[in-house]
Parts: sequence; C-alpha cells; structure tokens
Amino acid sequence: MQTPGAAPAPLRIEVVYSPGPDRIDLRALQLPPGATLQDALAASGVLERHGLALQALRCGIRGRAASLEQPLRDRDRVELYRPLQVDPMQARRLRARKRG
Repeated sequence: MQTPGAAPAPLRIEVVYSPGPDRIDLRALQLPPGATLQDALAASGVLERHGLALQALRCGIRGRAASLEQPLRDRDRVELYRPLQVDPMQARRLRARKRG
C-alpha cells in the first residue's frame, strides 16, 4: 500500500529462459512502474548472454503469449520460449512405437 506523495514502488519481475533440458537462466529484476516486457528483456541481459535474437523467440508472461509492448505488473514472470526441436505429434508416435 502506497502512502500519499510517495514514489511508486518498483516492479519485482523474473525473467526466465531455458537454454536446454534441465538448464534454467533465472534473473530477478526491479523495474520502474510502467516497464514493458521488452524493458525486462533488455535489463536482464539474457538475450546477450545466450547470443539470442529476439525475433527468433516467442515470449510471454506466466505461460501466456505476450507482445513486447505488454506493460508488466508486480511479480510477473517473463518467459522466453525456444522453438520446438520435434513436432509433438511425431514425438508421441515415436514413443508409442518404442513401447510396442
């Protein structure tokens, strides 16, 4: 709860990227009110650290696709999604074939 005349509290944001199976890069940030998803990605440094191009990735907030201009709320979790390596239908067929 804000007191009158006090500066707005910073947003507490997490940025998450999984570069591979069983690997997670999680960054906790504090951003000013009004920050967008793109602001969070820039502040986290995740794209640069993993050599990623933003155009090649999808992103969202807590499992829901979101645009880069999406304003953030306190305690949002920004997620970067890798492209699928295998078509999910094909993967199911292969697992079923293996089981016999």
